[in-house]
Amino acid sequence: MTGAMTLLSEEKPARFPEPSTHITTAMEPYTIDCVTKGDLADSVESAVFEAVEPPRRSRGRLVMHGLVMFGREFCYAVEAAFVTPVLLSVGLPRSMYSLVWLISPVLGFILQPVIGSASDYCRSPWGRRRPYILSLGIMMLVGITMFLNGDAVVSAIVRHRGLKRTWSIVVVMFGVVLFDFAADFIDGPVKAYLFDVCSYQDKERGLHYHALLTGLGGAFGYLIGAMDWGHSALGVLLGSEYQVIYFFSAITWGFFLTVHLFSIPETPLKKQQHTSESTAPTAPLILASNGTGYGALPKDPVPAPEIRPRSFSALSEANAVTSSAKQPSKEVRKRMTLKSLLSAMINMPTHYRCLCVSHLLGWTAFLCNMLFFTDFMGQIVYRGNPYAAHNSTAYATYERGVEVGCWGLCINAVSSALYSYVQRLLLPYIGLKGLYFMGYFVFGLGTSLIGLYPNIISTLSLCSVFGVMSSTLYTIPFNLISEYHKQEEEHRKQGKEDPSAQGRGTGVDCAALTCMVQLAQIIVGAGLGALVNLAGSVVVVVLSASTMALIGCLFIAVFIRHVD
Repeated sequence: MTGAMTLLSEEKPARFPEPSTHITTAMEPYTIDCVTKGDLADSVESAVFEAVEPPRRSRGRLVMHGLVMFGREFCYAVEAAFVTPVLLSVGLPRSMYSLVWLISPVLGFILQPVIGSASDYCRSPWGRRRPYILSLGIMMLVGITMFLNGDAVVSAIVRHRGLKRTWSIVVVMFGVVLFDFAADFIDGPVKAYLFDVCSYQDKERGLHYHALLTGLGGAFGYLIGAMDWGHSALGVLLGSEYQVIYFFSAITWGFFLTVHLFSIPETPLKKQQHTSESTAPTAPLILASNGTGYGALPKDPVPAPEIRPRSFSALSEANAVTSSAKQPSKEVRKRMTLKSLLSAMINMPTHYRCLCVSHLLGWTAFLCNMLFFTDFMGQIVYRGNPYAAHNSTAYATYERGVEVGCWGLCINAVSSALYSYVQRLLLPYIGLKGLYFMGYFVFGLGTSLIGLYPNIISTLSLCSVFGVMSSTLYTIPFNLISEYHKQEEEHRKQGKEDPSAQGRGTGVDCAALTCMVQLAQIIVGAGLGALVNLAGSVVVVVLSASTMALIGCLFIAVFIRHVD
Protein backbone atom coordinates (compact mmCIF):
# COMPACT_ATOMS: atom_id res chain seq x y z
CA MET A 1 0.00 0.00 0.00
CA THR A 2 1.04 3.59 -0.33
CA GLY A 3 1.13 4.42 3.33
CA ALA A 4 -2.33 3.32 4.49
CA MET A 5 -0.93 0.94 7.09
CA THR A 6 2.27 0.48 9.05
CA LEU A 7 3.14 -3.21 8.92
CA LEU A 8 6.29 -3.14 11.02
CA SER A 9 6.53 -1.99 14.59
CA GLU A 10 9.60 -1.50 16.71
CA GLU A 11 7.79 -2.36 19.94
CA LYS A 12 5.80 -5.52 19.15
CA PRO A 13 4.75 -7.68 16.22
CA ALA A 14 2.09 -6.24 13.94
CA ARG A 15 -0.82 -8.31 12.65
CA PHE A 16 -3.00 -7.96 9.64
CA PRO A 17 -6.61 -7.18 10.51
CA GLU A 18 -9.06 -10.00 11.04
CA PRO A 19 -11.34 -10.60 8.07
CA SER A 20 -14.34 -8.97 9.71
CA THR A 21 -12.53 -6.01 11.15
CA HIS A 22 -13.34 -2.62 9.67
CA ILE A 23 -10.54 -0.06 9.61
CA THR A 24 -11.30 3.64 9.55
CA THR A 25 -8.87 5.75 7.58
CA ALA A 26 -8.69 9.22 6.15
CA MET A 27 -7.42 7.91 2.83
CA GLU A 28 -9.56 6.94 -0.14
CA PRO A 29 -11.19 3.57 0.41
CA TYR A 30 -9.62 0.38 -0.85
CA THR A 31 -10.53 -3.29 -0.93
CA ILE A 32 -8.46 -6.36 -0.13
CA ASP A 33 -8.32 -8.71 -3.08
CA CYS A 34 -7.24 -12.35 -3.02
CA VAL A 35 -4.17 -13.32 -5.01
CA THR A 36 -2.32 -16.58 -5.64
CA LYS A 37 -0.01 -18.12 -3.08
CA GLY A 38 3.02 -17.70 -5.36
CA ASP A 39 2.29 -14.01 -5.81
CA LEU A 40 1.88 -13.64 -2.07
CA ALA A 41 5.31 -15.14 -1.46
CA ASP A 42 6.93 -13.03 -4.13
CA SER A 43 5.39 -9.79 -2.93
CA VAL A 44 6.08 -10.31 0.74
CA GLU A 45 9.62 -11.46 0.00
CA SER A 46 10.17 -8.28 -2.00
CA ALA A 47 8.68 -6.11 0.71
CA VAL A 48 10.70 -7.78 3.43
CA PHE A 49 13.98 -7.69 1.55
CA GLU A 50 13.58 -4.08 0.56
CA ALA A 51 13.33 -3.17 4.25
CA VAL A 52 16.39 -5.08 5.33
CA GLU A 53 19.05 -2.36 5.25
CA PRO A 54 21.41 -2.68 8.20
CA PRO A 55 21.76 0.47 10.30
CA ARG A 56 24.62 2.85 9.65
CA ARG A 57 27.68 2.06 11.74
CA SER A 58 29.78 4.62 13.55
CA ARG A 59 33.41 5.20 12.71
CA GLY A 60 34.45 3.71 16.03
CA ARG A 61 32.56 0.47 15.33
CA LEU A 62 34.12 0.15 11.88
CA VAL A 63 37.61 0.78 13.28
CA MET A 64 37.00 -1.82 15.98
CA HIS A 65 35.93 -4.26 13.28
CA GLY A 66 39.07 -3.55 11.24
CA LEU A 67 41.50 -3.98 14.14
CA VAL A 68 41.60 -7.72 13.46
CA MET A 69 43.48 -6.89 10.24
CA PHE A 70 46.07 -4.92 12.24
CA GLY A 71 46.66 -7.93 14.48
CA ARG A 72 46.77 -10.41 11.62
CA GLU A 73 49.23 -8.36 9.58
CA PHE A 74 51.37 -7.73 12.68
CA CYS A 75 51.72 -11.48 13.14
CA TYR A 76 52.29 -11.98 9.41
CA ALA A 77 55.19 -9.51 9.52
CA VAL A 78 56.72 -11.32 12.51
CA GLU A 79 56.50 -14.61 10.66
CA ALA A 80 58.02 -13.14 7.48
CA ALA A 81 60.94 -11.71 9.48
CA PHE A 82 61.70 -14.79 11.60
CA VAL A 83 60.53 -17.91 9.77
CA THR A 84 63.84 -18.52 7.99
CA PRO A 85 66.08 -17.90 11.07
CA VAL A 86 63.86 -20.11 13.24
CA LEU A 87 63.78 -22.95 10.74
CA LEU A 88 67.53 -22.73 10.27
CA SER A 89 68.13 -22.69 14.02
CA VAL A 90 66.26 -25.99 14.54
CA GLY A 91 68.17 -27.68 11.73
CA LEU A 92 65.54 -27.97 8.98
CA PRO A 93 67.17 -29.26 5.75
CA ARG A 94 67.05 -26.84 2.82
CA SER A 95 65.29 -29.46 0.69
CA MET A 96 62.23 -29.21 2.98
CA TYR A 97 61.76 -25.43 2.73
CA SER A 98 59.42 -25.76 -0.24
CA LEU A 99 57.36 -28.32 1.70
CA VAL A 100 56.78 -25.78 4.49
CA TRP A 101 55.54 -23.15 2.06
CA LEU A 102 53.37 -25.53 0.02
CA ILE A 103 51.42 -27.48 2.67
CA SER A 104 49.38 -24.53 3.94
CA PRO A 105 48.26 -23.12 0.56
CA VAL A 106 47.41 -26.59 -0.76
CA LEU A 107 45.19 -27.26 2.25
CA GLY A 108 43.70 -23.78 2.03
CA PHE A 109 42.94 -24.07 -1.67
CA ILE A 110 41.05 -27.32 -1.08
CA LEU A 111 39.21 -26.40 2.12
CA GLN A 112 38.63 -22.64 1.79
CA PRO A 113 35.39 -22.90 -0.25
CA VAL A 114 33.99 -25.48 2.17
CA ILE A 115 34.58 -23.19 5.15
CA GLY A 116 33.15 -20.22 3.25
CA SER A 117 29.97 -22.07 2.37
CA ALA A 118 29.66 -23.52 5.89
CA SER A 119 29.79 -20.01 7.34
CA ASP A 120 26.99 -18.97 4.96
CA TYR A 121 24.72 -21.56 6.59
CA CYS A 122 26.05 -21.57 10.16
CA ARG A 123 23.16 -21.43 12.66
CA SER A 124 25.16 -20.62 15.78
CA PRO A 125 23.37 -18.31 18.26
CA TRP A 126 26.46 -16.09 18.07
CA GLY A 127 26.05 -15.44 14.35
CA ARG A 128 27.28 -16.96 11.11
CA ARG A 129 30.83 -15.61 10.82
CA ARG A 130 32.13 -15.01 14.34
CA PRO A 131 32.32 -18.69 15.41
CA TYR A 132 34.65 -19.36 12.46
CA ILE A 133 36.67 -16.21 13.09
CA LEU A 134 37.14 -17.19 16.74
CA SER A 135 38.18 -20.76 15.84
CA LEU A 136 40.67 -19.59 13.22
CA GLY A 137 41.98 -16.91 15.60
CA ILE A 138 42.72 -19.54 18.24
CA MET A 139 44.46 -21.66 15.59
CA MET A 140 46.62 -18.66 14.67
CA LEU A 141 47.61 -18.18 18.30
CA VAL A 142 48.46 -21.86 18.72
CA GLY A 143 50.46 -21.80 15.48
CA ILE A 144 52.58 -18.78 16.37
CA THR A 145 53.11 -20.22 19.87
CA MET A 146 54.53 -23.45 18.42
CA PHE A 147 56.49 -21.56 15.78
CA LEU A 148 58.33 -19.20 18.14
CA ASN A 149 58.45 -21.37 21.28
CA GLY A 150 58.55 -24.90 19.91
CA ASP A 151 62.34 -25.26 20.09
CA ALA A 152 62.49 -23.97 23.67
CA VAL A 153 59.65 -26.23 24.84
CA VAL A 154 61.08 -29.34 23.17
CA SER A 155 64.55 -28.57 24.58
CA ALA A 156 63.06 -28.40 28.08
CA ILE A 157 61.21 -31.72 27.70
CA VAL A 158 63.44 -33.91 25.50
CA ARG A 159 67.02 -34.56 26.54
CA HIS A 160 68.21 -36.86 23.75
CA ARG A 161 69.98 -34.73 21.16
CA GLY A 162 68.77 -36.58 18.06
CA LEU A 163 65.17 -36.75 19.26
CA LYS A 164 65.29 -33.11 20.32
CA ARG A 165 66.31 -31.99 16.81
CA THR A 166 63.63 -34.14 15.16
CA TRP A 167 60.82 -33.03 17.45
CA SER A 168 61.90 -29.38 17.23
CA ILE A 169 61.65 -29.51 13.43
CA VAL A 170 58.24 -31.22 13.61
CA VAL A 171 56.79 -28.79 16.17
CA VAL A 172 58.12 -25.64 14.46
CA MET A 173 57.03 -26.81 11.00
CA PHE A 174 53.57 -27.67 12.29
CA GLY A 175 53.34 -24.25 13.93
CA VAL A 176 54.29 -22.46 10.71
CA VAL A 177 51.81 -24.46 8.63
CA LEU A 178 49.00 -24.04 11.19
CA PHE A 179 49.58 -20.29 11.47
CA ASP A 180 49.69 -19.78 7.69
CA PHE A 181 46.61 -21.92 7.19
CA ALA A 182 44.51 -20.07 9.79
CA ALA A 183 45.79 -16.59 8.86
CA ASP A 184 44.97 -17.16 5.19
CA PHE A 185 41.55 -18.65 6.01
CA ILE A 186 40.40 -15.91 8.38
CA ASP A 187 40.29 -13.18 5.74
CA GLY A 188 37.20 -14.59 4.02
CA PRO A 189 34.95 -14.79 7.12
CA VAL A 190 36.15 -11.35 8.26
CA LYS A 191 35.15 -9.75 4.94
CA ALA A 192 31.83 -11.65 4.88
CA TYR A 193 31.16 -10.51 8.48
CA LEU A 194 31.67 -6.89 7.38
CA PHE A 195 29.33 -7.32 4.41
CA ASP A 196 26.62 -8.94 6.55
CA VAL A 197 26.38 -6.28 9.26
CA CYS A 198 27.01 -3.07 7.31
CA SER A 199 24.98 -1.00 4.91
CA TYR A 200 26.22 -0.44 1.39
CA GLN A 201 27.88 2.88 2.28
CA ASP A 202 29.56 1.44 5.38
CA LYS A 203 31.06 -1.47 3.44
CA GLU A 204 33.27 0.91 1.48
CA ARG A 205 34.30 2.71 4.68
CA GLY A 206 34.93 -0.59 6.43
CA LEU A 207 37.19 -1.88 3.65
CA HIS A 208 39.07 1.42 3.77
CA TYR A 209 39.77 0.95 7.49
CA HIS A 210 40.77 -2.66 6.80
CA ALA A 211 43.39 -1.49 4.29
CA LEU A 212 44.63 1.27 6.60
CA LEU A 213 44.99 -1.01 9.61
CA THR A 214 46.54 -3.78 7.51
CA GLY A 215 49.33 -1.43 6.49
CA LEU A 216 49.85 -0.12 10.02
CA GLY A 217 49.90 -3.65 11.45
CA GLY A 218 52.57 -4.75 8.98
CA ALA A 219 54.66 -1.65 9.70
CA PHE A 220 54.60 -2.21 13.47
CA GLY A 221 55.32 -5.91 13.01
CA TYR A 222 58.41 -5.23 10.90
CA LEU A 223 59.58 -2.56 13.36
CA ILE A 224 59.25 -4.95 16.29
CA GLY A 225 61.17 -7.58 14.34
CA ALA A 226 63.93 -5.13 13.37
CA MET A 227 64.80 -4.30 16.98
CA ASP A 228 67.45 -6.16 18.94
CA TRP A 229 65.52 -7.59 21.88
CA GLY A 230 68.06 -10.24 22.86
CA HIS A 231 70.13 -7.88 25.00
CA SER A 232 67.23 -5.86 26.40
CA ALA A 233 65.86 -6.19 29.92
CA LEU A 234 62.70 -7.81 28.51
CA GLY A 235 64.82 -10.30 26.58
CA VAL A 236 66.73 -11.26 29.71
CA LEU A 237 63.47 -11.63 31.64
CA LEU A 238 61.66 -13.78 29.07
CA GLY A 239 64.67 -15.82 28.00
CA SER A 240 65.39 -14.91 24.36
CA GLU A 241 64.54 -12.60 21.51
CA TYR A 242 61.98 -15.05 20.12
CA GLN A 243 60.07 -15.10 23.39
CA VAL A 244 59.91 -11.29 23.43
CA ILE A 245 58.57 -11.25 19.88
CA TYR A 246 56.03 -13.91 20.83
CA PHE A 247 54.93 -11.89 23.86
CA PHE A 248 54.16 -8.84 21.72
CA SER A 249 52.51 -10.93 19.00
CA ALA A 250 50.26 -12.88 21.38
CA ILE A 251 49.14 -9.77 23.28
CA THR A 252 48.48 -7.82 20.07
CA TRP A 253 46.57 -10.62 18.35
CA GLY A 254 44.55 -11.66 21.38
CA PHE A 255 43.46 -8.11 22.22
CA PHE A 256 42.53 -7.03 18.69
CA LEU A 257 40.74 -10.30 17.92
CA THR A 258 38.60 -9.83 21.03
CA VAL A 259 37.78 -6.22 20.08
CA HIS A 260 36.84 -7.37 16.57
CA LEU A 261 34.49 -10.11 17.80
CA PHE A 262 32.56 -7.64 19.94
CA SER A 263 32.63 -4.75 17.46
CA ILE A 264 29.30 -5.21 15.64
CA PRO A 265 26.62 -7.73 16.69
CA GLU A 266 25.39 -10.42 14.32
CA THR A 267 21.87 -11.80 14.29
CA PRO A 268 21.78 -15.63 14.20
CA LEU A 269 20.73 -17.22 10.94
CA LYS A 270 17.98 -19.28 12.60
CA LYS A 271 16.19 -16.04 13.58
CA GLN A 272 16.58 -14.66 10.09
CA GLN A 273 15.36 -17.86 8.46
CA HIS A 274 12.42 -18.15 10.89
CA THR A 275 11.31 -14.64 10.04
CA SER A 276 11.45 -15.11 6.28
CA GLU A 277 9.88 -18.60 6.32
CA SER A 278 7.04 -17.57 8.62
CA THR A 279 6.06 -14.54 6.57
CA ALA A 280 6.60 -15.49 2.96
CA PRO A 281 4.26 -18.42 2.29
CA THR A 282 1.11 -17.15 4.02
CA ALA A 283 1.13 -13.37 4.17
CA PRO A 284 -1.85 -11.77 2.39
CA LEU A 285 -1.24 -9.10 -0.21
CA ILE A 286 -3.10 -5.81 0.13
CA LEU A 287 -3.96 -4.37 -3.25
CA ALA A 288 -5.62 -1.11 -4.23
CA SER A 289 -8.93 -1.15 -6.09
CA ASN A 290 -11.84 1.14 -6.74
CA GLY A 291 -14.16 -0.29 -4.09
CA THR A 292 -16.06 1.66 -1.52
CA GLY A 293 -14.39 0.44 1.61
CA TYR A 294 -12.39 -2.33 3.21
CA GLY A 295 -14.12 -5.49 2.13
CA ALA A 296 -14.12 -8.89 3.78
CA LEU A 297 -11.67 -11.57 2.75
CA PRO A 298 -12.92 -14.82 1.21
CA LYS A 299 -14.51 -17.42 3.48
CA ASP A 300 -11.32 -19.46 3.81
CA PRO A 301 -8.76 -16.75 4.46
CA VAL A 302 -5.10 -17.35 4.92
CA PRO A 303 -4.19 -17.11 8.63
CA ALA A 304 -2.87 -13.71 9.61
CA PRO A 305 0.88 -13.99 10.27
CA GLU A 306 3.01 -11.98 12.58
CA ILE A 307 5.46 -9.71 10.83
CA ARG A 308 8.26 -8.84 13.19
CA PRO A 309 10.62 -5.89 12.99
CA ARG A 310 13.48 -6.37 10.59
CA SER A 311 16.44 -6.25 12.92
CA PHE A 312 18.61 -8.86 11.22
CA SER A 313 21.57 -7.90 9.12
CA ALA A 314 22.52 -7.77 5.47
CA LEU A 315 19.96 -10.23 4.14
CA SER A 316 19.37 -7.93 1.22
CA GLU A 317 23.10 -7.58 0.58
CA ALA A 318 24.72 -10.81 -0.55
CA ASN A 319 23.25 -13.26 1.94
CA ALA A 320 23.34 -16.93 1.26
CA VAL A 321 19.63 -17.37 1.95
CA THR A 322 18.40 -14.43 -0.11
CA SER A 323 15.74 -15.15 -2.70
CA SER A 324 14.65 -18.38 -1.03
CA ALA A 325 11.75 -17.62 1.22
CA LYS A 326 9.95 -20.15 -0.96
CA GLN A 327 12.76 -22.72 -0.59
CA PRO A 328 13.44 -24.32 2.79
CA SER A 329 16.91 -23.78 4.16
CA LYS A 330 17.40 -27.52 4.73
CA GLU A 331 17.16 -28.14 1.00
CA VAL A 332 19.70 -25.37 0.39
CA ARG A 333 22.12 -26.88 2.88
CA LYS A 334 21.76 -30.35 1.37
CA ARG A 335 22.81 -29.02 -2.00
CA MET A 336 25.97 -27.42 -0.65
CA THR A 337 28.10 -30.58 -0.59
CA LEU A 338 31.76 -30.48 -1.56
CA LYS A 339 30.90 -31.70 -5.05
CA SER A 340 28.15 -29.12 -5.59
CA LEU A 341 30.31 -26.41 -4.03
CA LEU A 342 33.16 -27.05 -6.44
CA SER A 343 30.62 -27.12 -9.24
CA ALA A 344 29.26 -23.76 -8.07
CA MET A 345 32.76 -22.28 -8.20
CA ILE A 346 33.50 -23.74 -11.62
CA ASN A 347 30.16 -22.57 -13.00
CA MET A 348 30.24 -19.18 -11.30
CA PRO A 349 29.08 -16.15 -13.30
CA THR A 350 31.65 -14.92 -15.80
CA HIS A 351 32.37 -11.64 -14.02
CA TYR A 352 33.19 -13.51 -10.78
CA ARG A 353 35.47 -15.90 -12.65
CA CYS A 354 37.31 -13.02 -14.30
CA LEU A 355 37.71 -11.32 -10.92
CA CYS A 356 39.26 -14.52 -9.51
CA VAL A 357 41.70 -14.76 -12.43
CA SER A 358 42.82 -11.14 -12.04
CA HIS A 359 43.20 -11.70 -8.27
CA LEU A 360 45.38 -14.74 -9.00
CA LEU A 361 47.60 -12.73 -11.36
CA GLY A 362 47.94 -9.91 -8.83
CA TRP A 363 48.83 -12.14 -5.89
CA THR A 364 51.28 -14.17 -7.96
CA ALA A 365 53.07 -10.95 -8.90
CA PHE A 366 52.97 -9.61 -5.34
CA LEU A 367 54.23 -12.82 -3.72
CA CYS A 368 57.00 -13.23 -6.32
CA ASN A 369 58.40 -9.95 -5.12
CA MET A 370 57.66 -10.08 -1.39
CA LEU A 371 58.92 -13.58 -0.60
CA PHE A 372 62.33 -12.98 -2.21
CA PHE A 373 62.77 -9.24 -1.78
CA THR A 374 65.20 -9.34 1.17
CA ASP A 375 67.29 -11.94 -0.67
CA PHE A 376 67.26 -9.67 -3.74
CA MET A 377 68.51 -6.78 -1.63
CA GLY A 378 71.31 -8.88 -0.13
CA GLN A 379 72.52 -10.50 -3.35
CA ILE A 380 71.80 -7.97 -6.12
CA VAL A 381 71.67 -4.52 -4.51
CA TYR A 382 74.38 -5.07 -1.85
CA ARG A 383 76.24 -7.76 -3.85
CA GLY A 384 76.61 -10.08 -0.87
CA ASN A 385 76.88 -13.86 -0.90
CA PRO A 386 74.56 -15.96 1.28
CA TYR A 387 76.67 -19.09 0.66
CA ALA A 388 79.95 -17.55 1.84
CA ALA A 389 81.49 -18.39 5.21
CA HIS A 390 79.57 -16.81 8.07
CA ASN A 391 82.65 -14.91 9.27
CA SER A 392 83.38 -13.48 5.81
CA THR A 393 82.84 -9.95 4.52
CA ALA A 394 80.62 -11.24 1.69
CA TYR A 395 78.20 -12.87 4.12
CA ALA A 396 78.18 -9.83 6.41
CA THR A 397 77.36 -7.67 3.38
CA TYR A 398 74.52 -10.00 2.48
CA GLU A 399 73.11 -9.79 6.03
CA ARG A 400 73.28 -6.01 5.86
CA GLY A 401 71.29 -6.10 2.63
CA VAL A 402 68.67 -8.33 4.26
CA GLU A 403 68.30 -5.86 7.15
CA VAL A 404 67.84 -2.96 4.73
CA GLY A 405 65.34 -5.10 2.84
CA CYS A 406 63.30 -5.39 6.02
CA TRP A 407 63.18 -1.61 6.24
CA GLY A 408 62.00 -1.59 2.62
CA LEU A 409 59.16 -3.89 3.60
CA CYS A 410 58.32 -1.50 6.41
CA ILE A 411 58.10 1.31 3.82
CA ASN A 412 55.75 -0.96 1.88
CA ALA A 413 53.47 -1.34 4.91
CA VAL A 414 53.35 2.40 5.62
CA SER A 415 52.65 3.26 1.99
CA SER A 416 49.84 0.69 1.97
CA ALA A 417 48.17 2.48 4.87
CA LEU A 418 48.59 5.91 3.24
CA TYR A 419 47.38 4.74 -0.15
CA SER A 420 44.11 3.59 1.38
CA TYR A 421 43.29 7.29 1.86
CA VAL A 422 44.39 8.11 -1.68
CA GLN A 423 42.01 5.45 -2.97
CA ARG A 424 39.05 7.22 -1.40
CA LEU A 425 40.05 10.48 -3.07
CA LEU A 426 40.50 8.87 -6.50
CA LEU A 427 37.41 6.64 -6.41
CA PRO A 428 34.87 9.29 -7.57
CA TYR A 429 37.07 10.13 -10.56
CA ILE A 430 38.30 6.80 -11.92
CA GLY A 431 36.01 4.23 -10.26
CA LEU A 432 36.81 0.79 -8.88
CA LYS A 433 38.02 -0.64 -12.18
CA GLY A 434 40.33 2.35 -12.68
CA LEU A 435 41.79 1.91 -9.20
CA TYR A 436 42.23 -1.80 -9.83
CA PHE A 437 44.08 -1.14 -13.10
CA MET A 438 46.22 1.61 -11.60
CA GLY A 439 47.36 -0.53 -8.66
CA TYR A 440 48.61 -3.30 -10.96
CA PHE A 441 50.20 -0.84 -13.41
CA VAL A 442 52.10 1.15 -10.76
CA PHE A 443 53.40 -2.06 -9.18
CA GLY A 444 54.43 -3.54 -12.53
CA LEU A 445 56.24 -0.36 -13.58
CA GLY A 446 57.99 0.06 -10.21
CA THR A 447 59.23 -3.52 -9.96
CA SER A 448 60.55 -3.41 -13.52
CA LEU A 449 62.63 -0.33 -12.64
CA ILE A 450 63.93 -2.07 -9.50
CA GLY A 451 64.98 -5.11 -11.52
CA LEU A 452 66.58 -3.17 -14.37
CA TYR A 453 68.32 -0.47 -12.27
CA PRO A 454 69.10 -1.93 -8.83
CA ASN A 455 70.65 0.50 -6.37
CA ILE A 456 69.97 1.30 -2.73
CA ILE A 457 68.23 4.69 -2.98
CA SER A 458 65.98 3.93 -5.95
CA THR A 459 65.05 0.49 -4.63
CA LEU A 460 64.03 1.79 -1.20
CA SER A 461 62.11 4.66 -2.80
CA LEU A 462 60.23 2.31 -5.11
CA CYS A 463 59.26 0.05 -2.18
CA SER A 464 56.29 2.38 -1.82
CA VAL A 465 54.74 0.84 -4.96
CA PHE A 466 54.52 -2.47 -3.08
CA GLY A 467 52.12 -0.75 -0.68
CA VAL A 468 49.97 0.46 -3.58
CA MET A 469 49.61 -3.12 -4.77
CA SER A 470 48.98 -4.43 -1.25
CA SER A 471 46.20 -1.95 -0.57
CA THR A 472 44.68 -2.69 -3.98
CA LEU A 473 44.64 -6.46 -3.44
CA TYR A 474 43.13 -6.19 0.03
CA THR A 475 40.26 -3.86 -0.89
CA ILE A 476 39.29 -3.46 -4.56
CA PRO A 477 38.30 -7.08 -5.34
CA PHE A 478 36.08 -7.22 -2.25
CA ASN A 479 34.54 -3.86 -3.16
CA LEU A 480 33.77 -5.29 -6.59
CA ILE A 481 32.11 -8.33 -5.00
CA SER A 482 29.95 -5.99 -2.93
CA GLU A 483 28.97 -4.09 -6.07
CA TYR A 484 28.18 -7.29 -7.97
CA HIS A 485 25.97 -8.54 -5.14
CA LYS A 486 24.19 -5.19 -5.00
CA GLN A 487 23.44 -5.36 -8.71
CA GLU A 488 22.19 -8.94 -8.36
CA GLU A 489 19.90 -7.89 -5.53
CA GLU A 490 18.44 -5.14 -7.69
CA HIS A 491 17.90 -7.61 -10.53
CA ARG A 492 16.30 -10.05 -8.09
CA LYS A 493 13.79 -7.43 -7.00
CA GLN A 494 12.97 -6.79 -10.68
CA GLY A 495 12.59 -10.51 -11.42
CA LYS A 496 15.70 -10.62 -13.62
CA GLU A 497 17.89 -12.86 -11.47
CA ASP A 498 20.70 -14.72 -13.23
CA PRO A 499 20.22 -18.49 -12.62
CA SER A 500 24.00 -18.92 -12.23
CA ALA A 501 23.94 -16.53 -9.27
CA GLN A 502 21.31 -18.46 -7.30
CA GLY A 503 22.46 -19.97 -4.00
CA ARG A 504 25.64 -17.89 -3.94
CA GLY A 505 26.57 -16.30 -0.64
CA THR A 506 29.16 -13.76 0.36
CA GLY A 507 31.15 -16.45 2.16
CA VAL A 508 31.52 -18.54 -1.01
CA ASP A 509 32.61 -15.59 -3.14
CA CYS A 510 35.07 -14.24 -0.56
CA ALA A 511 36.42 -17.79 -0.14
CA ALA A 512 36.87 -18.08 -3.91
CA LEU A 513 39.01 -14.93 -3.89
CA THR A 514 41.04 -16.18 -0.94
CA CYS A 515 41.57 -19.48 -2.80
CA MET A 516 43.38 -17.47 -5.47
CA VAL A 517 45.86 -16.28 -2.82
CA GLN A 518 46.62 -19.88 -1.89
CA LEU A 519 46.88 -20.92 -5.53
CA ALA A 520 49.33 -18.06 -6.08
CA GLN A 521 51.41 -19.32 -3.14
CA ILE A 522 51.45 -22.79 -4.68
CA ILE A 523 52.56 -21.43 -8.05
CA VAL A 524 55.27 -19.24 -6.52
CA GLY A 525 56.49 -21.89 -4.08
CA ALA A 526 56.63 -24.65 -6.69
CA GLY A 527 57.94 -22.74 -9.69
CA LEU A 528 59.94 -19.71 -8.69
CA GLY A 529 62.84 -21.60 -7.11
CA ALA A 530 63.35 -23.59 -10.31
CA LEU A 531 63.16 -20.36 -12.32
CA VAL A 532 65.89 -18.77 -10.20
CA ASN A 533 68.10 -21.84 -10.61
CA LEU A 534 67.54 -21.79 -14.35
CA ALA A 535 68.31 -18.07 -14.70
CA GLY A 536 71.15 -18.09 -12.16
CA SER A 537 70.12 -14.74 -10.63
CA VAL A 538 67.48 -13.43 -8.22
CA VAL A 539 66.79 -10.56 -10.65
CA VAL A 540 64.43 -12.88 -12.50
CA VAL A 541 62.14 -12.82 -9.44
CA VAL A 542 61.53 -9.07 -9.62
CA LEU A 543 61.17 -9.11 -13.39
CA SER A 544 58.69 -12.00 -13.14
CA ALA A 545 56.64 -9.99 -10.65
CA SER A 546 56.62 -7.04 -13.04
CA THR A 547 55.57 -9.22 -15.97
CA MET A 548 52.68 -10.82 -14.07
CA ALA A 549 51.42 -7.44 -12.86
CA LEU A 550 51.44 -5.96 -16.37
CA ILE A 551 49.61 -9.01 -17.72
CA GLY A 552 47.10 -8.42 -14.92
CA CYS A 553 46.68 -4.82 -16.15
CA LEU A 554 45.68 -6.01 -19.60
CA PHE A 555 43.32 -8.62 -18.15
CA ILE A 556 41.60 -6.03 -15.95
CA ALA A 557 41.20 -3.62 -18.84
CA VAL A 558 39.60 -6.24 -21.09
CA PHE A 559 37.69 -8.64 -18.84
CA ILE A 560 36.76 -6.99 -15.50
CA ARG A 561 33.18 -5.72 -15.57
CA HIS A 562 32.74 -2.02 -14.98
CA VAL A 563 30.48 -0.91 -12.14
CA ASP A 564 29.01 2.55 -11.64
